[in-house]
Formats: sequence, C-alpha cells, structure tokens
Amino acid sequence: MNISIVTVGKLKEKYLKQGIEEYLKRLSAYAKVEVIEVADEKAPEQLSELEMIQVKQKEGERILAKISQDTYVIVLAIQGKMQSSEELAESLDKLATYGKSKIAFVIGGSLGLSDEVLARSDEKLSFSRMTFPHQLMRLILVEQIYRAFRINRNEPYHK
Repeated sequence: MNISIVTVGKLKEKYLKQGIEEYLKRLSAYAKVEVIEVADEKAPEQLSELEMIQVKQKEGERILAKISQDTYVIVLAIQGKMQSSEELAESLDKLATYGKSKIAFVIGGSLGLSDEVLARSDEKLSFSRMTFPHQLMRLILVEQIYRAFRINRNEPYHK
C-alpha cells in the first residue's frame, strides 16, 4: 500500500518532526508512506471572506497537483465522520482488499481546505470536533495509521 500525507506548510517544530520520523520509520515495515508538503499561501492576519477563499483555493490547487487520478483521497475535516482507531484500521484494510493501493490523506492549512479539494475527496475524516494545529495533526495522523496497521495484524500496541 502507498500512503501519501499531503499537507500545507513546512513543519518547523523539532519535537513534531522527531515524532513523525519515528512513526514513519515504524510504518516502513507495513507500507510506503510519504509526507508531501505544499507551500502555504502567505496572507495577512486579518482576511476578508473573499481573501480566505482565495487563499484556500491557491493552497487547494497545490494539493490537487500532488494527487493522481487513481488515488483514494481522505481529507481531514471537522465536518467529517469520526471513527475509532479500530474503525480506521478496518477502513484501511477494506481499501487494500478492494484494490485501492494508493491512498492520500490531506491536511489543509490554517484556514482549512478549498471546496475543490473537498469535492475531490472520497471520504472526510474527523479526529474530533475540536480544532487542532495542522502541524500537530500530522503527528496524530501518522500515529493512527501506524496503530491501524498494528490492529490489522493483531500485533500488540498500547491501548
């Protein structure tokens, strides 16, 4: 299985980089996982509604350019479906069983995802109704993907 995590912005925090690198290393035994960073759109602190849409559209174009047509796309969105770790594991297992070998998880920038990216998605996944920093979501996501593989192989992992 080939899994891409397409995300907006560069990761600067050393502790997050280290955590992500650790889980990517662990995941290498199960799947090919890569993190693809696209540039975030520079914008002032205060934006009008139109400017917010424009920023999301520009970031969205960059995201979509990194996703091939044959990729199953799961976007992280507050309005998405919440799943337990076991349900996520089952979802990934079903995708693999039914020939979806390319999966892309998409994490938007600080303003979220464009309508075009949401429309391209095959599934919307929510980790919580809370808002998390998109950089932190990378670490949470790679940990949950790792957990899913461990669950699917009946391998021990802390609960």
